[in-house]
Amino acid sequence: MATDHIRYDVLARDALRGVLRRVLSDAAEHGLPGEHHFFITFLSTADGVKLSPRLLAQYPEEMTIILQHQFWDLVVMEDRFEVGLSFGGIPERLVVPFAAIKSFLDPSVQFGLQFEPSETIAEAPPAAKLPAVPAASALPVAAPEPEPAAESKDEPAKTSEGAEVVRLDRFRKK
Repeated sequence: MATDHIRYDVLARDALRGVLRRVLSDAAEHGLPGEHHFFITFLSTADGVKLSPRLLAQYPEEMTIILQHQFWDLVVMEDRFEVGLSFGGIPERLVVPFAAIKSFLDPSVQFGLQFEPSETIAEAPPAAKLPAVPAASALPVAAPEPEPAAESKDEPAKTSEGAEVVRLDRFRKK
């Protein structure tokens, strides 16, 4: 079997993170159109993530945020985004590198991206290489509670609208 010197897996992952960057950049510039809103799950101890000590103590491994009604000062850079959110009535500023993101979901249109834990953890410092646990929900004050997505370990979630979460490991050599 030939060796992949081009690293198509890395190119595809970076392209998908480019989708996140573009969507967040548009939201920063124009706001969220229609019913669009985003669930973003990331490793809270990954390199470059900046959280208050209070949030890090509450979400020591991973955290899910919702960008919907109550967020402010969304700034998107090449390698990360920054956003203001309120947690329990306390305003916080978060910095999240795109490399720390595990999943992105826009439930209004049944669109989602999932990055395999091995892809994300490989880019995180050794302290972040902890066993995966279910995502904790850190919601802005007025945001609805997220509905858990039904997903098996072997198959991506299927929707009636034809959207599908693409799992890159299906295309990798084992």
